Parts: sequence; structure tokens; C-alpha cells
Amino acid sequence: MSDLKTALGGLNIPIDDVNLRRFSEFEGLLLEWNKKMNLTAITDSFGIMTKHFLDSLLPLTVFDIPQGARMIDVGTGAGFPGVPIKLARADISITLLDSLNKRIHFLDHVIAELELDGICAVHGRAEELGRLSEWRETFDVATSRAVATLDMLSEFCLPFVKVGGVFLVLKSADSDDEIEAAKPIIAELGGKIEDEFSAEVPYTDITRKIVVVRKVSPTPERFPRSMKKIRRGG
Repeated sequence: MSDLKTALGGLNIPIDDVNLRRFSEFEGLLLEWNKKMNLTAITDSFGIMTKHFLDSLLPLTVFDIPQGARMIDVGTGAGFPGVPIKLARADISITLLDSLNKRIHFLDHVIAELELDGICAVHGRAEELGRLSEWRETFDVATSRAVATLDMLSEFCLPFVKVGGVFLVLKSADSDDEIEAAKPIIAELGGKIEDEFSAEVPYTDITRKIVVVRKVSPTPERFPRSMKKIRRGG
């Protein structure tokens, strides 16, 4: 994990030996469970370090998440970006949300094995939980690395965010058209694109675009719509 420590130093992300060890343990658990369920197509240590760990941490390099913030990672999958963010920022309270229950079992195991506090894994669909009062507009930050267009991700994520909070989303470097196309629905959802940053994943030629969407007004009650309605634009 010396390469990871060096890369984090270059990104100005401090890491102690305990959490550096936890990254290593997380990798081991990911590979172990991946033998019995589909968690990741990336199975080499270098790929996991760069394309999962370092990529997940890029938002911390461009946006200052407030101390003690509540964050929800929507469509977290195998725990990205939420778990790496937790290992780098223990003060952030993180909810990992995924619609596949077997991934939640994996994440529960990771949380227990790594002895992490202030993080939980929840089984559910964003388009359903985002309508419930105990979830709606209760988080300071939402994030997602899920494979979906920005307009769809915004509808899934912005209902969870408090007015004044942010949605941080990782997109590809060539996503300008996608970002522009998402602006109308983001405005309808009560959001506004505040900033866009480009960041390079260390040791690779991968450049990410990180979009900061500020929640400027409450999300109207009709959002989020069902997946069926989102897909047909109704």
C-alpha cells in the first residue's frame, strides 16, 4: 500500500497507518467475495487502487466537505465511492444505498471487519426512499459513481439533499453534452450546477470531471418519479 500512501500524499489527503491497513483489508474482502458474487470486473491490485480507491477519493481533492457532514452514496455497488471516502474522512457519517441485497450483505461484512463507525449500508431504491420524510432532504451531501446519465442521477440523488447541501457526481472527462442536457431537470429538482472540476487519477491517464450541484430550493413533491416514468420522460 506504499503506492496508495504516496498517491494520497500527492492529492493532499492525509492517511494514518490504521486506515491504510483498512484499504488493504477492503481489497482482500472485495476479491474474496468477488469469487462468489459479481462485485467488480477489476481484480488486480493496481486496478483496484487506481480505478476504485483513488478514483473514489477525487471529490475530496476539489470540494471541501464540511466536518461531520451526513453523506449518502446512491447506487454504491461494492462501496464506491463511499467506503474509501469514509477511510479518508472518518468524521463524515455515510449511508451506503444499493438496490441489491447481496451487495448490502457484503458491505455489512466490510463495515464489521474494518470496525468502522458512522457508516451503514441500506437496501432500497433511491426513487422510493427519496419520497419518504425520514430520508428526504436530510443529507448534507449526496454522491454517486453509478453508471447512469447526470439527469437520471440528479433525480435519484437531489431529493435526499438538504437545501444548501450538494450533490457531488463523478463523470467522464467527455461529459460536457450530458451535463448541459441535464441542466433543465436539475433546475426542476431544486439544484444548480455550481462548479465543475477536472481531476486526474494518479498513476493513470484517466481524467474525471467532478460536478458540484448545489441544492438551492426544495425538490417538488412529484420527484423522484418512478424508474418507468423517468425512462419515458413522463
